[in-house]
Amino acid sequence: MNQPTVFEICAGAGGQALGLHLAGFTSVGAVEIDPNACDTLRANHPEWNVIQADVRAINGRDYQGVDLLAGGVPCPPFSIAGRQLGGEDERDLFPEALRLVAEMQPRAVLLENVPGFASAKFTDYRLRLLDQLNDLGYVPSFRVIQASDLGVPQLRPRFVLVALRERDFPNFSFHFRVRKQVTVSDALTDLMGSNAWPGVRAWEKKANDIAPTLVGGSKKHGGPDLGPTRAKQRWAELGVDGMGIADAAPGPDFPIDETPRLTVRMAARIQGFPDSWKFSGKKTAAYRQIGNAFPPPVSRFVGTRILAALQGGAANHKYPLPSESQLVLMESRSKQTKHHAKAKRLKTTAA
Repeated sequence: MNQPTVFEICAGAGGQALGLHLAGFTSVGAVEIDPNACDTLRANHPEWNVIQADVRAINGRDYQGVDLLAGGVPCPPFSIAGRQLGGEDERDLFPEALRLVAEMQPRAVLLENVPGFASAKFTDYRLRLLDQLNDLGYVPSFRVIQASDLGVPQLRPRFVLVALRERDFPNFSFHFRVRKQVTVSDALTDLMGSNAWPGVRAWEKKANDIAPTLVGGSKKHGGPDLGPTRAKQRWAELGVDGMGIADAAPGPDFPIDETPRLTVRMAARIQGFPDSWKFSGKKTAAYRQIGNAFPPPVSRFVGTRILAALQGGAANHKYPLPSESQLVLMESRSKQTKHHAKAKRLKTTAA
């Protein structure tokens, strides 16, 4: 096949875009409403068609025939940290994503969100989404993926939905073997000691575990800190002050027994971004972009699997099958039938 193409909505700082690029997709459009995030995308890939706009203003017919429509639609409507209004939340963009699927008619769809979207609270909403994708000619499948299982040094579970045409779906697999986990000390010791802080060796021993999920917040809520109270407590156990973001790594005068804060670059590593990735805007804006991103290694994994499916399964799967205990939250056909009044059965299949 020719170079596969992707059109992305809610692109943010480019975590998903970068992962899909590394998987082999060529971007034909990346929609993002935040000007700082748009500047970030342009700074890293000037050749990308970055569109600063509301998703609601995009005409999908202008991009008919794209191979993949991807997006990380806003998560507050489904987050346990929010009010969980779901479809009643004005920030819910799943309906817009479905509109674009209908207009673009891509070969594949990738949508990601917080793990709360896979909870029982949103079963009816989720099944309606799957049903609508099925009506549009797709076989949808989803899984909650723990980013730390793919080498990202934080937990960060994400709901990931992939929908493919019926002819392509049999070649798709979410399955993988858990990679060797990367700890905070593995990821950050060199940066934490880059300014000759004498306490770095003691800190390294304390930070020898997986980080909690970074939380970027929004313009209305949240600032340059590392999340809610429980997350901050966990960061403190790892030797990190979660109350804010530092301008630089601790230096020789920083007390050995004090707790340092992460820099923007350190937070980016925790999210799985390469050091070469530039972030535009001031510290708070840059951290917010990082904290709201889809980890590039997770995006790359999913993108590789989608590409394999579109190529007829020709691409070798790099990640062997996991144990049953590592598979999560798939809807059974019987549960779908129970929740649907329609006579036809969804073709949704467990991943």
